Amino acid sequence: MIVPHTAMVLAAGYGKRMQPLTHATPKPLLQVDGKTMLDHALDRLHEAAVSHVVVNAGYLGDQIAAHVAARGTPVMTVSREATPLETGGGVKQALPLLGDDPIYVLNADLPWQDGPTPALGRLRAIWNSASMDVLLLLMPKGHAHGFGPAGDFDFLPDGRAQRRMHPPPYSHVFIGVFIVKPQLYQAVPATIFSNNLIFDQAEAAGRLCACVHDGTCYHIGTPEDLARANALLASGQGWGTP
Repeated sequence: MIVPHTAMVLAAGYGKRMQPLTHATPKPLLQVDGKTMLDHALDRLHEAAVSHVVVNAGYLGDQIAAHVAARGTPVMTVSREATPLETGGGVKQALPLLGDDPIYVLNADLPWQDGPTPALGRLRAIWNSASMDVLLLLMPKGHAHGFGPAGDFDFLPDGRAQRRMHPPPYSHVFIGVFIVKPQLYQAVPATIFSNNLIFDQAEAAGRLCACVHDGTCYHIGTPEDLARANALLASGQGWGTP
């Protein structure tokens, strides 16, 4: 059995910074390069032979559910959120649908382009349950579009990710893709919490690791970012180093 063979796609957020585009359309259904950001994530998972995907739906969730229902592959289940649960709470609610093996978790609104080897395959090849609880996909801060100057993590020579030892700035940004053991969510008593809590706990245990992305990425946070991301692709310039 392929591990991870199951994935969680986070698609329940409000996308407030994307207003007015998100007044009537959830952010994951906005289009990048002629395809919704949600479809970019789902296509990557299908290409990686993931057999079951859970997509959470909150804000304008009927649109998310209808979009998922209209796709044939991969096999998908929608996890509805009556109230916002944040990223970690969304995964925790969906645990009965995800099983006990390590899973992929992807943000539905942070598109990336693969390098020579697909990123999900690279994460899968690096994953080691004996030494890791979380494996993040990071990118050098100066190579990714749409991120601020602070960064998210340092990438250490031994393959671990770190941010607890000093305040920002950090050398790398997190681009919204990771492998995680579901048991970490089961151990959190709260129902509403961020994935950052899971990352902090894994780091404190010395079990937060990372893979450095060898492709490109655009953090699309505003309507201007969306227009710029699409313009760069249409021009043929792409999302290389800003």
